[in-house]
Amino acid sequence: MGSMYNTNSKWPYPCFMNAPLYTSQNMYSDKVYQCPYFPSIPIYGLSPYNQFPPQYIPYTEQGKGCVPLNLKDYGPEPFVINIEEAAKQNDNFRTALWTGNHLQLTLMSINVGEDIGLEMHPDVDQFLRIEEGRGIVKMGDSKNNLNFQRKVYEDYIIIIPAGKWHNLINTGDKPIKLYSIYAPPNHPHGTVHPTKKDAGE
Repeated sequence: MGSMYNTNSKWPYPCFMNAPLYTSQNMYSDKVYQCPYFPSIPIYGLSPYNQFPPQYIPYTEQGKGCVPLNLKDYGPEPFVINIEEAAKQNDNFRTALWTGNHLQLTLMSINVGEDIGLEMHPDVDQFLRIEEGRGIVKMGDSKNNLNFQRKVYEDYIIIIPAGKWHNLINTGDKPIKLYSIYAPPNHPHGTVHPTKKDAGE
């Protein structure tokens, strides 16, 4: 097992923002994982973690060490989260993250070659922000006349006025990771759709 101090690489299951990273190789696998330091978590007893500096635990393939964000519906209570990391961690087609009386925050993951699905919300304005991936967004006054089309990438936002037909198509080589805000809410509290088929879209 080797290790290397690395401040430039990204850990695939983020939990702390802007923390130094360790690159570690699991003793049971040839896969390499990267994880932010966990401060003030001492290591006791005999374990493969003892090969790392005291007070720090690396992520491993078995999921020990760093704990991914708990993605569930936290509404309508006060809530704070790193939305970029939550969006990138989400692998469900749709996960409701916060549902209140007047708006709703969801996470979405659109697989390569797939789309959100052509739809229209008569009484709901919608905001989307892409955190990873690329695609084409289409909008129009009818499903047969999507005359508004734009290419969108990481860090782009999309505003969908109520009553507009719309679709987002993944044209890239990895899933689109995004978050969406509906005002008012568009899905039941706690909605989780693992796949597009589960969403019925």
